[in-house]
Amino acid sequence: MAVLPVKFTKTKRDKLAQVLWILNWISVVTGAILFSLGLFLKVEINKRKELMAERDIQYVPNMLIAVGLIACGINFLGGKICYDCVDTTKFMRWKLIMLPYIVCTFFFTSCILVGALMCYSMRGELEESLDMGLAVAMRFYKDTDTPGRCFLKRTVDLLQIEFHCCGNNGHRDWLKIQWISNRYLDMTSKEVADRLRSNVEGKYLMDSVPFSCCNVNSPRPCIQSQISNNSAHYNYDHVTEHLNLWTRGCRQALLDHYTYIMQSIGLTVLVIWVFELSVLTGVRYLQTSDGWLLENGFMETARTNLNIIKNLGKCNQIDTANNGDPNINVPCTSKAMYGPDNVPPKQLPVAS
Repeated sequence: MAVLPVKFTKTKRDKLAQVLWILNWISVVTGAILFSLGLFLKVEINKRKELMAERDIQYVPNMLIAVGLIACGINFLGGKICYDCVDTTKFMRWKLIMLPYIVCTFFFTSCILVGALMCYSMRGELEESLDMGLAVAMRFYKDTDTPGRCFLKRTVDLLQIEFHCCGNNGHRDWLKIQWISNRYLDMTSKEVADRLRSNVEGKYLMDSVPFSCCNVNSPRPCIQSQISNNSAHYNYDHVTEHLNLWTRGCRQALLDHYTYIMQSIGLTVLVIWVFELSVLTGVRYLQTSDGWLLENGFMETARTNLNIIKNLGKCNQIDTANNGDPNINVPCTSKAMYGPDNVPPKQLPVAS
């Protein structure tokens, strides 16, 4: 039994072709949207690539860009096919091409679905990339005079100001690293020398954070140095009082930012996938003579295709049990027993 059969008259088929022609042109626009979304995501990632580890996270925007370009071409061809299908003569010219077109478009539509799912599955890799990249950027924050790293201080400061964050996972990350260059330290000072000797790795660690960690919404002047020293500040308790620093880590802030973008893009791509699938369904109805999705049921169609695949390898097989000769044990008819004239050969005399 055919799956979802629909009877079409000539008038209804012509109207279907006209509607599909319009929908295919709309699909060309959706292809341009896919391309634009991929390009936008690529630009957003490249904006802060210096804060990310060198991991392959560009595959999602690259796939969206490729799918968008292919969608424009496929749907342009689909619009041409549907436009010509209004004319019976032109329809017969496209009829043999429509089935391969539908099969290729179906697999392409599946790629759109894969692209949407990848937008939601990218979060884990992005989080790991941000965690590693931010740790490296903070470690080189002090290297303002080193070529290739001199921009990192400005980049990290702008990041913390823009996203209202501090450190990788929080402000305490700055207490574990030396974020002031040695050229700004007075090496003749006993306090500086003692602090350097007190650290196993010889780093100048401080109980302070960069100015960009300060919460501008706090009514109290920013306390960015001697954070853990209650006696250094009036009416201050670093344990119970909310610090006037940004409490959220920059990794989480960036992750939330990119997650929102990817989820929005993923939802848009899912809507486009549903639309493309509906257009493809209409083209399938237009291609069939009686109007159905599958000529037989799902199980029967799957069984038939499976048998076709199984028989592909049997076409050129040779019976190895008979030494590779396919003509052995082939029965002969009586008419062909002695040749075309059916005359038995003469018996040769046996020597005595």
